[in-house]
Amino acid sequence: MYTIRPLGVAFPQHAGDVAAAISVAGSYGVPVVPRGAGTSLAGQTIGRGLVLDLSRHMRDIVEIDPERRVARVQPGVVQDQLNRAAAPHGLMFGPDTSTSNRATIGGMLGNNSAGSGSVRYGMTIDHVRELDVVLADASTARFAPVDAGERRRRAEAKTLEGEIYRRLPELLTDEIVAGFPPYWRRACGYRLDRLAGDPSFNLAPFVVGSEGTLVTVTEALVGLVPKPARTVIAVGHFTSTLGAIEATGDALSCDPAAVEMMDRTILDLSRQKIEYADLGQILEGDPEALLFVSFSGDDEDELIGRLDRLTALWTKHKHGYHTLRAETPQQQAGLLKVRKSSLGLLMAASTGTLRPLAFVEDTAVDPKHLAEYTRRFQQVLDRHGLRAGFYGHCSVGCLHIRPFVDVRRPEHVRAMREVAVEIKDLVREYGGVNSSEHGDGLARSEFNREIFGDTLYEAMRTVKEIFDPDNRMNPGKIVDAPTMTANLRDALLPPAPPLRTHLDFEVVGGMRGAADRCMNIGLCRKDSAGVMCPSYMATYQEEHATRGRANALVKALSEPDPAAALDDERLHEILDLCLMCKACKSECPLGVDLAALKAETLAQRHERRGVPLRSRVFGGIRRLNRLGSATAPLSNLPGRIRPVRRLLERGLGIAAERPLPVFHRANLVRWFRGRPAAAGGDEVVLLADSFTTYTEPRIGRAAVELLTAAGRRVRLESDGCCGRASYSKGLLDDARRQAGELARRLAGSSSPIVGCEPSCVLTLRDEHRRLLPDDPHVREVSGRVRQIEELLLEDLDAGRLTLNLSFTGRRIVYHGHCHQKAEVGTAATVALLRRIPGAEVVELDAGCCGMAGSFGFESEHYEVSMAIGESRLFPAVRQEPPGTILAATGVSCRQQIRHGTDRVAWHPLELIQKAVVDVAP
Repeated sequence: MYTIRPLGVAFPQHAGDVAAAISVAGSYGVPVVPRGAGTSLAGQTIGRGLVLDLSRHMRDIVEIDPERRVARVQPGVVQDQLNRAAAPHGLMFGPDTSTSNRATIGGMLGNNSAGSGSVRYGMTIDHVRELDVVLADASTARFAPVDAGERRRRAEAKTLEGEIYRRLPELLTDEIVAGFPPYWRRACGYRLDRLAGDPSFNLAPFVVGSEGTLVTVTEALVGLVPKPARTVIAVGHFTSTLGAIEATGDALSCDPAAVEMMDRTILDLSRQKIEYADLGQILEGDPEALLFVSFSGDDEDELIGRLDRLTALWTKHKHGYHTLRAETPQQQAGLLKVRKSSLGLLMAASTGTLRPLAFVEDTAVDPKHLAEYTRRFQQVLDRHGLRAGFYGHCSVGCLHIRPFVDVRRPEHVRAMREVAVEIKDLVREYGGVNSSEHGDGLARSEFNREIFGDTLYEAMRTVKEIFDPDNRMNPGKIVDAPTMTANLRDALLPPAPPLRTHLDFEVVGGMRGAADRCMNIGLCRKDSAGVMCPSYMATYQEEHATRGRANALVKALSEPDPAAALDDERLHEILDLCLMCKACKSECPLGVDLAALKAETLAQRHERRGVPLRSRVFGGIRRLNRLGSATAPLSNLPGRIRPVRRLLERGLGIAAERPLPVFHRANLVRWFRGRPAAAGGDEVVLLADSFTTYTEPRIGRAAVELLTAAGRRVRLESDGCCGRASYSKGLLDDARRQAGELARRLAGSSSPIVGCEPSCVLTLRDEHRRLLPDDPHVREVSGRVRQIEELLLEDLDAGRLTLNLSFTGRRIVYHGHCHQKAEVGTAATVALLRRIPGAEVVELDAGCCGMAGSFGFESEHYEVSMAIGESRLFPAVRQEPPGTILAATGVSCRQQIRHGTDRVAWHPLELIQKAVVDVAP
């Protein structure tokens, strides 16, 4: 919601760097802003100073002690990273944030994060044992339990640490402690109440939740809890949001691990995303709200008993109309994925600058008041004409309610502040807290004097003065803050200057609007699941995440001459490592499509500078491959002659280490022409892509033979190119011409269009519509594109195709193509492979292979390409025994697997063909 331009950014590698940065900044009077993943919703991690990004290098888990159930970690360690390391010991970190795949422990310390399991595990403050910190004067200290003697000794030191131990106890009066809000789930203010009740005077928990305003943490000793062996989930279906909330009492009486609510707004948004399609298939009817109740433990019978009891109570009290029971991990996967993505899905409902904003979304009241509180909350919104999505943690009375506001409209800003004031007063009336897990930041600090009262607030100001006499540690947060409506990001953004673009961006605000869909929630910083964002996973550099690139583009597109700004060298450095995998289109809840944005940016640069030779070569890959096929086997010699490879590297920048494709003279087109014409049957168009045709014709032959065996009549479309290669290099005029020509050839038929290479055939569904949005041929053709796997599944179901070979005892490990995952998902391919009799089919969640078409061939990208493969894919392949069959739908994926692991990966169609003709792979 906020923006403040920093004076600088530093990336410390260790505690000494942190101290040095704070010392240098202090000598120039520059404030310091410590930062983890930078996802803080209230504006904690921005400020006019030196930002210390602790997430890039300080990511080490120093020690895990399973006997003491503790872990010593650096602040950049991600929560899921810690949980993976602790899992072999049967342990985990208790606070379970929905952002666990990118939330750093340092950020969780700064915010006092909680999450869905806080009813059982409490908040981060409850799990902190010791902290190594750098103080405001760049000195270092270890905060840990101290006895009375040690406390006196420290207080005698003539240092900032000594000052803290001398003066802080003076604030711990009964009046101060009594002034805190009574509800326990607090992530606001400084925790003098916790310190007063601690005989060990441990300052480590005290600074948790201080948002970097007191100290910078460089290492933490945190407690771990036993990881439950089993979890079962009940999902209640309700006809209203209030009905779901009213059912919370019954849920809490059954001792749950979590009770989470999700309203229709988020449900409807989840149905629009491939990533979350599984949820819609298991729901009953069309609920207005769902209530997720989780039970965790080691005794399966006990958990099922609690599930039975809850179901009986809801039936008895007429809560909801259906209860879905999810008792296995497989049944729970789709549910949990959507629940943890509620925030991002809600953000996706943004329209232009009308966005669901986090200014009253973090309140909490005792759950017994939650239904009544929510009704009155809704009345406040109705009075101001605001709509909002509702979700959150009913078990602890915390609902995340985000009104849709356009802060570029003064009347909306006024309404936003009026609502914040009314909700603050409503929270106090119910004895709740204004921030229960997301902190004060810039959004709520303004109201802390009213929340805590003058006496307690002045004590907090004294805390700040004791720790930070010169007010240089993240100033303006918690105390002495600006008004909540200062520094609003969209309000400060200038109007977008006009820009003629080659692509249709289909959003309010055109190209800048497409980039500005990013709401900075940071899902692109995850590194252990999914595909987005491959280059960030390899480099851990913010600029190589979707968020970093989108923000850079917004900046460029806000310049007075956006066309010139899109030619900026620094911008192209930021975009350079975008593999155009398109994962952001599906995995980013906002659907920020960096592949399209990069293609347009390249095209804008080409208009000013001309097209580089290498871009022309790779953009014309079909002509190159056709020529290579026509001159084979001579055309394959350069790939084997080292001096020639070095010339290619110097002249075109093609990495000498990368094996070149092998051209086949007996290409797919020649083979197809030599076949007898098939008679009868429904026609299917097979797109003869540049790779299946000239470098891997065996795959095209497998496709033709399978379709023919199923009684289909194959029309091979081999004239011209889909334009995918031109598009990826920003040659958008060429791509538009190719798209138009192909669409005209394919139009006028009802035949399905399929292909072997997902990136090519799916170009007809996506990129062609961006290039030619008003072309009726393009619209018609795009609607006929199917996955070949879908047709073959239909043929198997209808008995037109029979699999004759059993793969009993054989394991097939499948790696899906990035574009396939982004556009249609891999379910059809996996289902087809699982039809092979006796086969055990496992789909890898190993991210992008790192090859990405021409990207992996380019010398300056070769190392990053291989690093991406090494992050997850290569290790997963290497751990498979020699008998495992590897399968991959993408030509790039198969090339990368062979180069990185020396293992052969088959196209799934080849395996199906072998099962049909009874030939073992």
